[in-house]
Amino acid sequence: MSIKFSIIQKRSDMKTIVVKKPGIIENLQFGTSEKPKIKENEILVKVNAAGLNRADIMQRQGKYPPPKGASEILGLEISGEVAELGKNVSKWNKGDEVFGLIPGGGYAEFAKIHQDMAIKKPVELCFEEAAAIPEVFLTAYQALFWNAKIRKDDFVLIHAGGSGVGTAAVQLVKDAGGHAIITASKGKHEVCLNLGAEKAIDYKLQQFDDEVLNFTDNKGVDIIIDFIGADYFEKNIRCLNQNGRLIFLATLSGSKIKEVDIRNIMSKWISIIGSTLRTRDLDYQIKLTNEFAVYSLEKFKTGKLKPVIDKVFDWKDVAVAHKYLEDNKNIGKLVLKVI
Repeated sequence: MSIKFSIIQKRSDMKTIVVKKPGIIENLQFGTSEKPKIKENEILVKVNAAGLNRADIMQRQGKYPPPKGASEILGLEISGEVAELGKNVSKWNKGDEVFGLIPGGGYAEFAKIHQDMAIKKPVELCFEEAAAIPEVFLTAYQALFWNAKIRKDDFVLIHAGGSGVGTAAVQLVKDAGGHAIITASKGKHEVCLNLGAEKAIDYKLQQFDDEVLNFTDNKGVDIIIDFIGADYFEKNIRCLNQNGRLIFLATLSGSKIKEVDIRNIMSKWISIIGSTLRTRDLDYQIKLTNEFAVYSLEKFKTGKLKPVIDKVFDWKDVAVAHKYLEDNKNIGKLVLKVI
């Protein structure tokens, strides 16, 4: 399923992975595109590595268009070296090693990013590790610290605990002094427990709400980070405690719930929050990125926080990588090495 370049490049062009038409994996192919033109507050990055996300799959399928004005090229997180500077850029120099979240354009030789969205890559991390951080850690940080307002000793249930966001969330819960419980298939439990989860539940064989209530002496959890949506809603409400916070990040099982007993939400004073990141405005994303960088960079340097990478793929094997992610085989992140 490897793909090959078959197009002659012009000097102004760059190699990129393109979607021939929305749909199947085989529609991914190499092509060329004009290098991004940077604005006055942007930098152009020579991409060394790009992270894979389920948003890439959805966009490839035609189900998740990029925000207005963003690149049509797949890829939300990059690491690499600064190649060009916008005229008002003051915090970076050519050759600086950076990583960061972008609204699109990561599957390419070059990508642009606002200077305030770029984060200095620690020398302790390789480019592949840096590319595995932005989307998943920023999403988890936003959900836990901004949406749920996590406190010390909070019990947190993290669905899809073996995913990129899940493995990031487990670490952040532990670092905040909380207690992480995860749901995942059995083969992903060991990694999650080693990262700091205190309880792992096999969602295929166990009823997670019963397991949560047993583990917490029927008190329930303070926070739930949920990617599943409709199928888990009733059980989520059951295992939340008083003042519980339910944070929706995705709806993998569907978005419509047939019946809801609102009294169960009212009696527990539950807060239900839906959250996205890619469609937030730039000022919001800059504030989140800067706060997260202050919070986390030293911890990444020392290994207290770490990106969890399942596999690194040569970008010519992007189709294989997409299939691997679609089949839910990964524990943590998949990364493309851009060469």
